[in-house]
Amino acid sequence: MTAPLPQLAPAEEYRAIADRFAATVRGTADWDAPTPVVEWRARDVVDHLVTWLPAVIEDGSEVRFTPGPSAAEDPVRAWTHLDEQIRRILADPEVSARPHSNRHTGQDRPVGAVIDEIFTGDVFFHTWDLARSSGQDDRLDPDMVHEALTGMSAMEEYLRPTGQFGQQQPVPEDATEQERLFAFLGRDPRWAPPGSGQGRLGLGS
Repeated sequence: MTAPLPQLAPAEEYRAIADRFAATVRGTADWDAPTPVVEWRARDVVDHLVTWLPAVIEDGSEVRFTPGPSAAEDPVRAWTHLDEQIRRILADPEVSARPHSNRHTGQDRPVGAVIDEIFTGDVFFHTWDLARSSGQDDRLDPDMVHEALTGMSAMEEYLRPTGQFGQQQPVPEDATEQERLFAFLGRDPRWAPPGSGQGRLGLGS
């Protein structure tokens, strides 16, 4: 029996989450479609992920990423190119253990641990953004949703001032745990593209 997603080893957890995001990327047809993040189009979700992590890792370690196509050119190839490199890093004990230090992640922490703590969850959250934008199934792993909501809620007084996500959004009493998570992150959890008629399609805990 497969262990719950939050209990997997970092490399396994990343693969499972990245596989789902990759499927959502492949299922996206309109890369200029709006997303739940007001200032982003669909391709901007991919652009965000493929640009910020290499910059952070390279800023604090000897690990280097090979530049690939941009999300403006080809979002599918852009994601695939970065994803393959991350999988190799996490699968290689020597590379994964290399020290990383900067003011955002702390001093002399393993590169693999940094990726696990600051990037894997980001891929998980942005899967929802891209799924909602493209009209795909947006139901995320409920164990991961529960862990994220519980952990982040407990640290809200420290996390909210960082500006990493928007203001808490209102939710009705019957909101699912997944809806509460994205409202916490500053999203309208029942957002749908204008004219799509999606409504609450696909939402679940």
